[in-house]
Amino acid sequence: MTDSIVTFREKHDGELGDAALDSETREAVRLWLRLLSCTMVIEKRVRRGLAEQFQTTLPRFDILAALDRAEQGLSMGALGRALLVSNGNITGLVQTLVRDGDVRLSNAPGDRRTAIVQLTPEGRERFRAMAATHHGWIAELLGGLTGPDRAALLKQLGGLQASIAAAGTEFDQ
Repeated sequence: MTDSIVTFREKHDGELGDAALDSETREAVRLWLRLLSCTMVIEKRVRRGLAEQFQTTLPRFDILAALDRAEQGLSMGALGRALLVSNGNITGLVQTLVRDGDVRLSNAPGDRRTAIVQLTPEGRERFRAMAATHHGWIAELLGGLTGPDRAALLKQLGGLQASIAAAGTEFDQ
């Protein structure tokens, strides 16, 4: 793919207002805006699909995904860490999932203060149906990239993760 092919509008139209930026910084910011634009479009389409086809939200889907990977369930704290959010952000979502029969809450063995969240069999079945459809959406959205292009991009984004981690700041806490 070339730089001139843009099929959707980018954040700030990919333009930078500060002419004083050196070319390396300018290119870094343009790259960040391109990554952000792609992420936002993919997320918007996934959110819409989950709402229309499964009457659920992306945060609920994310909770179910984390629990699907944890056969024995997760404490609320571990669930928050897995999703990179605070416990307060997931409490209401978990309560909704309990009400809908997708998850159950129980006390941790030996610690009645710690709640363990676990998928119910019905929740696991429902999640797996959503996940299969979700995987299809992602495959379709990334389908314009060849296998080697996807592999190269994955490797490059791994390098980006390492760069970001190495430049860690107080915001990471």
